Amino acid sequence: MLTGKLLNPEIIGTLASCGHFSRMLIADGNFPTATMSLPETKKVYLNLMPGVPTVTQVLEALVSATVFQSAVVVAPPEEEFRAVHAEYKALLPRDIQWEEKERWAFYSDVKSSDTALIIATGDTRRFANLLLTVGVRRIP
Repeated sequence: MLTGKLLNPEIIGTLASCGHFSRMLIADGNFPTATMSLPETKKVYLNLMPGVPTVTQVLEALVSATVFQSAVVVAPPEEEFRAVHAEYKALLPRDIQWEEKERWAFYSDVKSSDTALIIATGDTRRFANLLLTVGVRRIP
């Protein structure tokens, strides 16, 4: 029986196969998963209905299961869209490398062979996509 926050077997299995520098995208409900990803990239569809789950909810489960060293988002055109990014920063380590990219540069990063997993959510907020890079687990 699993005791952590992350319970989805497809996501757990893919995380287990990832290593340092592997990437994963938590996609909002507007992300074009079929056309902006490589065919071999694992896709998990959690988009149950509009707004469920959110990228933030999925992130909360992922940070309980693995370590991330960097995060990339699409640079929003207006300040009001940065509120969702503040939610992510509150859940991620303080020293995480944070980067904002132009939309097409972001899409290009997602289409990289380093992207091992895309998790589709029902998040309806604009500019809510979050591309994470797996970090190194420190063993004491």
